[in-house]
Amino acid sequence: MRGKDEFLRSRKRIKISKLMSYILRHAPWEFDVEVDEEGFANIEKVVRAVKKSYPWVEKEYLLWIIENDPKDRFEIRGNKIRARYGHTFDVSLDHEEDVEVKVLYHGTPRRNLEKILKEGIKSMKRKFVHLTTSKEEAYETGRRYGKDVVVILVDAECLRKKGYRIYKAGKNVRIVKFVPPECIILYK
Repeated sequence: MRGKDEFLRSRKRIKISKLMSYILRHAPWEFDVEVDEEGFANIEKVVRAVKKSYPWVEKEYLLWIIENDPKDRFEIRGNKIRARYGHTFDVSLDHEEDVEVKVLYHGTPRRNLEKILKEGIKSMKRKFVHLTTSKEEAYETGRRYGKDVVVILVDAECLRKKGYRIYKAGKNVRIVKFVPPECIILYK
């Protein structure tokens, strides 16, 4: 692909990645894409679905996005693709458990902090809470919802002691079913 660096930074790449995420995480049926119990879909069908909105897209573009995605959002096995995390429908994920991480981060608008400190961090419409091993990524995630962001530090050992498993869902992304308030150790 010519101009790969330009494409990686381009709005086109972002739009394609967001559409792929929407299809694979939230509503494959809206695009006539079938997913199996693990969330995998035939990559050719995903390409066709993306082409409905962006007719100029080629399979090579999707493969390049997947291979170069900084958050490792997608996974390919054979001729199938899936989102590694972020689903709002039931899928059976087979991610490796992270038994070594000590501290995780969660970025959120400050307006959510009081409720989080009382009720914990919930998955909301998704199947898992998204955490990260990177304070910077947590901050950037929180900024998607406003400028006044707080980064919450989560004690991973506390989660494990309470019976919550932490899974590696991407390069820095970790997922867990719930973060109880007592596992929140600091916020700023």
